Amino acid sequence: MKRYSTGFKALWTGEIVSEFAGTAGGIINGLLLYEITGSKEWMGALWLIYFMPSLILQSVSAPFLNHVVKEKLLKNMQLIRAVVYLFPLLGYAMGNDTSAIIGLIILQCTLGLVQPIYASLSFSLVPDLCKEEDLVNANGLLDGTMRLMSFLAPGMTSLFLFLIPMHYVYVLSAFLFLLSYASLARIELPHQLKGAVWTRKFWWSEMKEGYKSFFSIPVLVRLTFLSSLVQFAVGAAMVLSVPFIRSELNGEQWEYAIFAGSFPAGYAIGTILLRKIPRTSVFMYAGLIGGGLSFSLLFLVDSIYLAWLCELFGGIMFPLFNAQSASIFQQSTPRDRLSQLSSVRLLFLRITMPLGILFSSVSMMEMRYIYLIIGSCILIPGTYYLIKSMMQSKRSILQEKT
Repeated sequence: MKRYSTGFKALWTGEIVSEFAGTAGGIINGLLLYEITGSKEWMGALWLIYFMPSLILQSVSAPFLNHVVKEKLLKNMQLIRAVVYLFPLLGYAMGNDTSAIIGLIILQCTLGLVQPIYASLSFSLVPDLCKEEDLVNANGLLDGTMRLMSFLAPGMTSLFLFLIPMHYVYVLSAFLFLLSYASLARIELPHQLKGAVWTRKFWWSEMKEGYKSFFSIPVLVRLTFLSSLVQFAVGAAMVLSVPFIRSELNGEQWEYAIFAGSFPAGYAIGTILLRKIPRTSVFMYAGLIGGGLSFSLLFLVDSIYLAWLCELFGGIMFPLFNAQSASIFQQSTPRDRLSQLSSVRLLFLRITMPLGILFSSVSMMEMRYIYLIIGSCILIPGTYYLIKSMMQSKRSILQEKT
């Protein structure tokens, strides 16, 4: 950590605290709704409430993200999150299920509006806060430690579930978002990096320019397409995870919490592994294939222990793809449009996630078959690009020899 700037350390601290808070709150959201409704359709509806407003906002906000003070907007969003995480608790305190569900809807809708802007700005800040040669390690560090918090949060949440009513966890999440605000307030950028000059073009002209720039760089399109497939699978799995453990495998609440924490635990391991292997396209696509395989293997499992292992394996493999693809995107994008193109990238990622949610929610297939399908959606193109990458590597070696 010594080689990283103070600003990056502040971003890193704020991100991992925020991740812990959001993961703990998200687990309670799912459990609270499922305890009230007992329905996977309601689970899907709640996530669609999260995604639909965010997609609308993100589709129109991209042109403005180059012209805001990133670090200031970033920290203020944490204050908003701290406040809205108390709404489900207030709804529950009113003493009826309808109020609790309304509180969850308000929370999810607000988070959906905040998250796309927050993620785009934090992603685009990384190249401003660290050296170019450190981008892969910086992205891996952010991803890995955030996933570690995602691992610790379910474990701590399962402990809290033994000690206190689950809705009180919302108070903890709100407090942690305040701590994240305090950390992000320490970020300072050089004056020339603050707020690019607004061109005064009409919004639609700026919008078209951003999408034109994005589609003119093939590597951005390819990596975004593959990441979108992952997000489709993640969206589908979000609907299935609680009923799969609680109903299909007859697990307890704490067993679901461990299932939710197995993936981030593996992700932390994968981040460490990332530093030990060559940063080549072959390993990047191998990580993508391994992550897809972890979804497909859930088709076969018949015990909670095996389900935990599948999630752990997926967590180990996905960082090999995510960290390298993120750094390639950051390096391949013009710096003056990084915020905008990051938002375009995130828009495509977020479009596919609610499609996955909708697919799981309306599908009449058994949950196991859904896991098989979403895993295959990653495995097939991942295998294609792996083979293509290996062939290109062999071709390059032959050209060097000749």
